[in-house]
Amino acid sequence: MANEQIINWYPGHMTKAKRQMQEDIKLIDLIIEIVDARIPLSSRNPDIDELGKNRSRIVLLNKADLADPNASKEWINYFEKKGIICLEIDSRNKGSLSKIKDMVLDACKEKIERDRKRGIINRPVRAMVVGIPNVGKSTFINSYAGRACAKTGNKPGVTKGKQWIKLNKNLELLDTPGILWPKFEDPQTGLKLAYIGSINDGIIVIEELACNFIEHVSKRYPNCIKKAYNIEDDNLEPYKILEAVAVKRGCLLKAGEPDITKAAKLIMDDFRAGKLGRITLESV
Repeated sequence: MANEQIINWYPGHMTKAKRQMQEDIKLIDLIIEIVDARIPLSSRNPDIDELGKNRSRIVLLNKADLADPNASKEWINYFEKKGIICLEIDSRNKGSLSKIKDMVLDACKEKIERDRKRGIINRPVRAMVVGIPNVGKSTFINSYAGRACAKTGNKPGVTKGKQWIKLNKNLELLDTPGILWPKFEDPQTGLKLAYIGSINDGIIVIEELACNFIEHVSKRYPNCIKKAYNIEDDNLEPYKILEAVAVKRGCLLKAGEPDITKAAKLIMDDFRAGKLGRITLESV
């Protein structure tokens, strides 16, 4: 069995961001929470449930094009049973966002009706967009708005401060920095977040991460790694699989030895890019 890394990461700016969100929540009608469809539960910040009490909620399963479609259907049912509207999207594909306008109106119909009875007509719905680092929050905002409104990047921590974005006369979005939470109760949560890149690779032993990933994914999708890298031996331990991948892909040191670090990075990059197939790492 691979050694299980204990991952905790809570930079000081996240404490500040959480305090700011506690203030901003008073200004909004709706929370749109972006999660990663490959780990819908582990990529949710539990603080958002507390912050968002008494607010309408939408959960968007982003990067659904990389996730197992059957698993995504189960997760949509899971959230809807909790009274949370849920939709799977690919934030880079504007077509997948077409249903969101109606979902926003549906989620806020009680608020809109209250405004109407008070004689307030066409006051825009104000929605806060939340999500942990690297789930595609800024890409979603830019794609939905049809213009570059929010900074994007493939590393966590790109969005630094809040930003109001007026989409149309009916909807305004508040972009917020991605925040994690101070302590992962389950070490597996930290690992899953590291797999998808929500925790900076610079603080992680990438070889151990890749071994944990190989062990995890092989239980759910037994042929995934073997098929992707043309490995024929069915009985290899994770580290031996790393060695085999290094040889297959020409990741070699000067002495001809397998470059385990390079192979580990390759596997994690391939997973994050969807090159290992459509994979979901947790079940309802």
